[in-house]
Amino acid sequence: MEDLEMNTKLHIKKGDMVFVNSGDERGKTGKVMRVDRKNNRAYVEGLNLVKKHTKPNAKYPQGGIIDQEAGIHISNLQVVDPQKGGPTRIGRRLNDKGKLVRYAKKSGEEIK
Repeated sequence: MEDLEMNTKLHIKKGDMVFVNSGDERGKTGKVMRVDRKNNRAYVEGLNLVKKHTKPNAKYPQGGIIDQEAGIHISNLQVVDPQKGGPTRIGRRLNDKGKLVRYAKKSGEEIK
């Protein structure tokens, strides 16, 4: 069962600009830093910040409380249309070279 979940295609990838359509961060946009496919969550830069208590280590020699991003469920995110600038649904189609690419359903533009 878990193997099936790992093979599913997601509409969001690392580096995408996304719009949050639900939750505490509703209405905000940000860039996806990483995607956790196992838990269907994306980590968006500067959104859904939580406090984490850290022990002193090489990165934080003082230790203490730091802010870091927590995951947002994929269903609460939409990719931002590169042409129109608003949230859009994503489709997949073959481009002129025969490669499967993602495109914005609002404008029809290919998403890089």
